Amino acid sequence: MRRTIIITGGAGFIGSHVVRLFVEKYPEYRIINLDKLTYAGNLANLKDIENRPNYRFVKADICDFDTLFALMQEEQVNGIIHLAAESHVDRSIKDPFTFALTNVMGTLSLLQAAKLYWECLPEKWEGKRFYHISTDEVYGALELTNLEGGNEPGGGPFGDTFFTEETKYQPHSPYSAAKASSDHFVRAFHDTYGMPTIVTNCSNNYGPYQFPEKLIPLFINNIRNRKPLPVYGKGENVRDWLFVEDHARAIDLIFHKGKIADTYNIGGFNEWKNIDLIKVLIHTVDRLLGRREGEDLNLITYVTDRAGHDLRYAIDSSKLKNELGWEPSLQFEEGIEKTVRWYLDHQEWMDNVTSGDYQKYYEEMYSKR
Repeated sequence: MRRTIIITGGAGFIGSHVVRLFVEKYPEYRIINLDKLTYAGNLANLKDIENRPNYRFVKADICDFDTLFALMQEEQVNGIIHLAAESHVDRSIKDPFTFALTNVMGTLSLLQAAKLYWECLPEKWEGKRFYHISTDEVYGALELTNLEGGNEPGGGPFGDTFFTEETKYQPHSPYSAAKASSDHFVRAFHDTYGMPTIVTNCSNNYGPYQFPEKLIPLFINNIRNRKPLPVYGKGENVRDWLFVEDHARAIDLIFHKGKIADTYNIGGFNEWKNIDLIKVLIHTVDRLLGRREGEDLNLITYVTDRAGHDLRYAIDSSKLKNELGWEPSLQFEEGIEKTVRWYLDHQEWMDNVTSGDYQKYYEEMYSKR
C-alpha cells in the first residue's frame, strides 16, 4: 500500500538516518519529518535529501495536539514512527520537567491525535501503524559479574543476564522513567482502543550525525583537540553499542513486518566497559591523525560518578533475529573506524554544532517565512 508516514524527531541523530533510509528506499511513500528543532535537531543532517519529491519537513512540537491532528488530516497519514524525545540522562537529572513534558505528554498528544483521526476513517485501524522507539534504560540495570569479559573483539559478556522483552521495568533516571511512562501509554492505547502499535527498546547507538554531548562524538572531538576526557567513576560501567544504520534497518523491518502489539529488543551484541571504549577511541583517533599510538591516553580524567548511574546494560535481540531475520551488519571495531573517520572528515559539521551556528541558520530561515 502507499504509505504517508510521519517520522517524529527526524532531524535528530537516529531520526535523520531513519528519514534518509525511508526517503531513498521508498520513493512511492510520502515521508514527513516532524521536528521541533531543539538543540539536538539539525536539518543539516538531511541536506542530501531535503529536495526529494517524497519528503516534507514540518517544524512542530509533538506536544502541540492541534497541529498534529491537522497535519494528519491534511496529509492523510497512515503511519507514525515516533523517535522524538529528550534523551540525555545528564540533562534529565538537572531538568526532569522537560523530559516528562516531551517524552510523556508529547507521546500522549501524538497517540491521541492519531486515535481521533484514524478511528473516524471508514477503514479505521486497517493499514495503520504507530511505532514507538524506546530505550533499554527502562529495564534498569544488570549485574556486572565478569569484569574481564568483552574487552577483546568478540569477547564474552560481562554477566549471564540480559534484557529481554519480558524484563520487568525498573527505570532509575528521570529520562528512563519518562520513556517507561511513554511505553506504557503506547501499549495502553492498543489495549484500550485497539490502536495498532509496536514498541522497540534499543541499546546505545553510535555513528555519524550524533550530537556531541554524547560520549563517542564528544570524546572524538576532545581527542582531536587534546581536551580532557571526563570519565565517570572508574569507567567500569558497561553498555551495549549498536551502529545507527543497523538500528535504522531494524526500524524499517519492524515497521513493515513486526507483529502488532508486540515488543522487540534491538541490540548490538557489543558490550564494552566505558574505559575500554574510550581507549579504543584514543588509539583510533591518534592513528588516523598520524599521532604516536596512544599518546593521548593522558587526556583521561576521572570525575565523580553520575547520580544513579546504572552499571550494565545488555540487550538480547534473539527474538528480532529469530522472527524477522535481523542482526547487526557491522562488528564494533569496523563501526568505530567508520564513525571516527566520519567525524574527522566532517569537522565543519562538528564546529557548526559545537558553536551553535547550525541553530542560527535555521532560526533565520524560519523567521523569514
